[in-house]
Amino acid sequence: MPDSRNLLSGKRKYLWIFILLVTVFVIYLTLQMAGGDSFDIARREVLLRKIGDELLTQSGDSKSRVLPVRKIAENEYQIRFENELTFQPDSLVNTTRRLLGQAPLASDYIVNVLNCSDSSVAYGYAISHNKKNDIVACKGRVQPRRCYMINVRFKPSGIITARKGYLLGSLTLLAFAGFVVFRSFKPRKARPAHQNTGIVTFGSVSFNTEERQLVIHKNTIDLTDTEARLLLIFALSPNQTIERSRLQKEIWEDEGVIVGRSLDMFISKLRKKLEPDPKINIVVVRGKGYRLEISD
Repeated sequence: MPDSRNLLSGKRKYLWIFILLVTVFVIYLTLQMAGGDSFDIARREVLLRKIGDELLTQSGDSKSRVLPVRKIAENEYQIRFENELTFQPDSLVNTTRRLLGQAPLASDYIVNVLNCSDSSVAYGYAISHNKKNDIVACKGRVQPRRCYMINVRFKPSGIITARKGYLLGSLTLLAFAGFVVFRSFKPRKARPAHQNTGIVTFGSVSFNTEERQLVIHKNTIDLTDTEARLLLIFALSPNQTIERSRLQKEIWEDEGVIVGRSLDMFISKLRKKLEPDPKINIVVVRGKGYRLEISD
């Protein structure tokens, strides 16, 4: 017993030393990264101004000014112009992709072109680092010449630099070292056999949430990330009405993105992918939302 107490006391002492060292290390790396992140944010703001400059040039205006870029919310900026302009959606999409592709903090973003008179949305689109999740419509239609403002909103989770990756890697290494030094002598509890929380079944459908795949009558169907998250909400509550507001909040608003027609579009895509099983369908509950119906 005395030897056991001495061992525990020694472990506590080294544990406090280890925690202190980790704390100092994290503070040091955080301070080092702060300057780098400020530089990256400043570079991103310069690129936003460059977008305005190229848009004016494409509109045939080489003299009027791009007004100062305004930060209107956390991770959201507004590009304003001195004079009226016209733009082609294809060119705007390509310009933002090319320029913001040079910014380490801009992998996912929403662009809304607003009318200055009433702030209504004249054109908008969403760009993701995963291109199959892009939402781009109405390309090829030249917009009339008028006063526009361009709002660019970046996804908060996109603000991750390579230096933060080094921090996470270093913390992982330190955590592993701490585990080796201070691991318990108690045997680990065995996990339940055949546990697989990544598979959801409904009707004849097997839904692999991790791989984002449906298996219907031995046929595999791939889903996009948004389709998979949307279907999971339905699959966990079959034959129950899911309110439209809940779906919009959990799929888009929680990420800071509100796109009016996106929900209907993804519901339509899911219906088509579920068609191989005629006993399963997503139906509209008028005035409320949608329901995943599973017939016997």
